[in-house]
Amino acid sequence: MLAIRLIAEPDRLDVLVLPVRPADSAAAGDTSAEPVSTAVAPPAGTADEAAALVPAARMTGRAGEVHTQLRPGATPGRLLLLGIGDGGEAAWRTAGAALARSAASETHITIALPAEVTPAAVRGLAEGLLLAPYRFRMTTAGDSPALSDVDLLVADPTAFEATVATARTTAAMTNLARDLTNTPSSLKTPQWFADQVESAAADLPDLRLRVRGPAELAAEGFGGILAVGGGSASGPRLVELDWHPADARTHVVLIGKGITFDTGGISIKPVPAMKLMRKDMAGAAAVVAATLGAAALRLPVRVTTLAPLAENMVSGSAFRPGDIVRHYGGMTSETTNSDAEGRLVLADALAYAVQQLEPDLLLDLATLTGANAVALGKRTAALYSENDQLAADVLAAAEAAGELAWRMPLHGDYVEYLGSEIADLYSAPAQGAGSVLAALYLREFTGDLRDRWLHLDMSAPSWADGDHAEVSRGATGWGVRWLLRWLASVD
Repeated sequence: MLAIRLIAEPDRLDVLVLPVRPADSAAAGDTSAEPVSTAVAPPAGTADEAAALVPAARMTGRAGEVHTQLRPGATPGRLLLLGIGDGGEAAWRTAGAALARSAASETHITIALPAEVTPAAVRGLAEGLLLAPYRFRMTTAGDSPALSDVDLLVADPTAFEATVATARTTAAMTNLARDLTNTPSSLKTPQWFADQVESAAADLPDLRLRVRGPAELAAEGFGGILAVGGGSASGPRLVELDWHPADARTHVVLIGKGITFDTGGISIKPVPAMKLMRKDMAGAAAVVAATLGAAALRLPVRVTTLAPLAENMVSGSAFRPGDIVRHYGGMTSETTNSDAEGRLVLADALAYAVQQLEPDLLLDLATLTGANAVALGKRTAALYSENDQLAADVLAAAEAAGELAWRMPLHGDYVEYLGSEIADLYSAPAQGAGSVLAALYLREFTGDLRDRWLHLDMSAPSWADGDHAEVSRGATGWGVRWLLRWLASVD
């Protein structure tokens, strides 16, 4: 990962980056820009040169705008002018991402930060720099960016050390979730995923890991996980990862859908819908990575993560539409569509969390429905909760992290669609409002924690078709960044 160093005196000025913002102008439609005064003065002449270049290059100062000026025989040899927009955290994150891509062929750059730069702005910049260059490769012929070192020029480096460390951990865990999600399902069996969690947790103290296999799942009554995983030669697993610091006052349970590949089962998907189903465990990847991040950052909150893992395959042992599944705790579902498998494994995990773990707060993340994208597009998750404060806190953390979510309704009138003549619940009603109905189904398993539960349908933002700001094409690791911010704020 890119090395970021905080310094007060530049010792290597191959490439110097100076910030530019929109000019303070009252004129309507004015798109002019101006250089920003930096905490440490740049080399003689460069500030005046930047001031002359900004109008000549027709810069607007918008976040992520980059202009490169070659200076043969001079120091620095290249001067980069970087638009920082309003100077807020989000703008700096966008600027950092744009800079990482535009300077990818450089090996080292120095960024002169504004005199009044805030920790939030530094965090945004660092996250943008660290997240944007990510690429998943399974080839020896890589095309990794040359950029390996970035110096941040500030008046007091010690003031931002903790900020950069937090950004580094956040980016590392986001990239771990990306790696897990991007990995082809020819490798990514439920046991493989569990092994990756064990490996990642090995170097972090105060973490407890338990992995249940098929025999334990059967003995304890996890019928939903067993049904969904029953059609695969790679049996299901339930990963339980617990971060329990001594000073924790609040216990949060995170649950992530972990379908390591989804064919749709007997209700088989068409090929175009199936080809990216290696991403159907992005929720599990996010909650596991966030828990590892909480342990790395030593956050004073207890976090127990449950990742129900299964491969939904077609075979003679696959569960059928019309089967009745008995979930953990005894509730039953009529499984009318084997391609609505995620809610079956989540139901088991939710029931187990309520009955055995007794958390203060219960959250689940899942690539659950295509209706998420229909309602909110490709970049926004659907949030469901009856707890206004919990919903507001999560939305605030998501906005600060740059991960979009929108609160959706839990209409009581739709509950009647969950009624089954032969089971407690009908798992996949077909009356429309698919994301809402899936959330209502999950709510039935939250018991006494119904008013402290929150569900995120994150199918859409878990995958990006192209680069956008700090998001790189492929798996996005959506959820890790806001979870770490939110967990840091839980009292």
